[in-house]
Amino acid sequence: MTSGSALYLDTSCLLKLFFPEPEAARVIELLGNESDVVVSELALLEAETQLGARLLGGLLTKSRHQKLARELLHTMTLAPFRVAELAPDALARARSLAARTRVHCRTLDLLHLAAMDAERIERLLTNDAGQAAAAKALGFTVTIPR
Repeated sequence: MTSGSALYLDTSCLLKLFFPEPEAARVIELLGNESDVVVSELALLEAETQLGARLLGGLLTKSRHQKLARELLHTMTLAPFRVAELAPDALARARSLAARTRVHCRTLDLLHLAAMDAERIERLLTNDAGQAAAAKALGFTVTIPR
């Protein structure tokens, strides 16, 4: 399923659904108005990695880490969320997007934009200013929950 009306949720905002960070309430509010929220496999991997880092850093207990990991995966089965596979041509798409802008964009952020491109998603919810600047330069509609 592809849709220009879908919203791509990047990792910086996905994690706010599970941690009481400053923009968490705003992210939840914004998502409440959406019927199709796409999270890529890349965002899931990044979120799982962040959970692991918090466990290793002593910020989460093992039981809390396991609970959050289960909640993350369960949340992706609920409306309005859907998980998008990373396209086989994601690297080529990322290179193409990088060539189309003079705004620097980190590699993983380019891969998020490539995932959006593959799914024909035009709207991005991110808390990452660098990714937002690159996305805007490429013609994506960006919302920052600040």
